[in-house]
Amino acid sequence: MSEEDKGTEELIFEAAQTVFVQKGFDGTRMEEIARVAGINKSLLHYYYRTKEKLFNAIFKKAFSYFMPKVLSTISSDLSFDEKIKIFTATYVEVLLKNPHIPIFILNELNRNPDNAAQMIGELTGIAQNDTFGKFSALIQEEIDKGNIRSIEPEQLIVNLIGLCIFPFAARPIVQGIVFKNDKKRYNEFLEKRKTEIANFVLQSIKIEK
Repeated sequence: MSEEDKGTEELIFEAAQTVFVQKGFDGTRMEEIARVAGINKSLLHYYYRTKEKLFNAIFKKAFSYFMPKVLSTISSDLSFDEKIKIFTATYVEVLLKNPHIPIFILNELNRNPDNAAQMIGELTGIAQNDTFGKFSALIQEEIDKGNIRSIEPEQLIVNLIGLCIFPFAARPIVQGIVFKNDKKRYNEFLEKRKTEIANFVLQSIKIEK
């Protein structure tokens, strides 16, 4: 892909992310994406024939870094603590680079929950790679060893994901009320989430020996 193509594709991605978040999947039109990107509709269709293909490309790109790293981390020889730290840090990093994702997902879950769940599972590779199954087995192994307190693996996984996503999905509340619209402090807070979440969770489940 030429540098010109890369530049055009980035313009399309940025415009599509903006429109998808504002209008939702059903309300989004390719014409509007082209207008926001500052290109003509024919050029947009040259890169992406349909908005479905465009959305899929955006979503896959966002998680192209996250899933391989998480899968390799789960199967590595690192300690359980390190695996949790890498999982949360990587997840938050993806959201920092793609803050539109949580809002878009929530919109899609309200619009068509069954389709959204299937689409997200397939596009991220979570379903294909049985990521949650492998993560659950890892957690259960630590419970059996007596390293962490007994907790349903699904509860722990959802706790981790919820703690990562909420500050992004609830940005107007967190930034507007908690930080009184101080964007700098809010962004500093998000950066700290990379380590704070893992530390908080591990302190709540670890068994001191």
